[in-house]
Amino acid sequence: MEEWYHYLLLIGVGFVVGFINTVAGGGSLLSLPVLIFLGLPPSVANGTNRVAVAIQNTMGTAGFASKGVSTFPFNMYLGVSALFGAILGAYIAVDIKGETFNRILAIIMILVVLVIVFKPKMKVEEMQELVLGRPRWIATAAFFFFGIYGGFINAGLGFVIILFLHYVNKMTLVRANATKTVVVLIYTLAALAVFIANDKVDWKVGLVLAIGNGTGAWIASRFSASKGDGFIKAFLVVMVVVLSIKLWFFDS
Repeated sequence: MEEWYHYLLLIGVGFVVGFINTVAGGGSLLSLPVLIFLGLPPSVANGTNRVAVAIQNTMGTAGFASKGVSTFPFNMYLGVSALFGAILGAYIAVDIKGETFNRILAIIMILVVLVIVFKPKMKVEEMQELVLGRPRWIATAAFFFFGIYGGFINAGLGFVIILFLHYVNKMTLVRANATKTVVVLIYTLAALAVFIANDKVDWKVGLVLAIGNGTGAWIASRFSASKGDGFIKAFLVVMVVVLSIKLWFFDS
């Protein structure tokens, strides 16, 4: 990366990715190919992308907090569980490439969009959050495994997290999204530490990308909190379809 316009491209891509990741998920399926296209080895692109994701979720968390959307301490239980999973996943990612996940993930994306489209709409009285007792521990256990994938490659996990929290813990999509943002921040910091320890981070590229990611995340967090569940549901459907097609037909 020696051309000045490469950095402008990174900021632009970062903005789009930050918005996508904060509203739904899957933005890394855009940023990772761009980083590789610009000359970074896949493992370094994977590690470098975490710098931007960490900044993005810091800004997203602040944005949701500024709108009064918080699920503390439930998000901390999930975040700590995912953190341990992410450390394991990141160690795997340092030595093993993630391309084999693409077609499996494409199938998951299709299943996600089917759930979004055909799942009966919950009644208001059914949307009482289940964040204590057994539901909390079920979620905590599930997020350890989410963390493994998140530490490994992360791409597309946001969809799964939002739908899990929506249908298992009965969270509104806005509150599920706010919870996801905090959890992803926590496990991303753990994964990033592993990539740093193995010299798999290009700091200049990561910080430039983070400028765009952070800006996109701040705007998206406040925008989605204002627009509510309908906006997030529509955005999820569109992004799932686009990303599943990319994964299946344009495997990289």
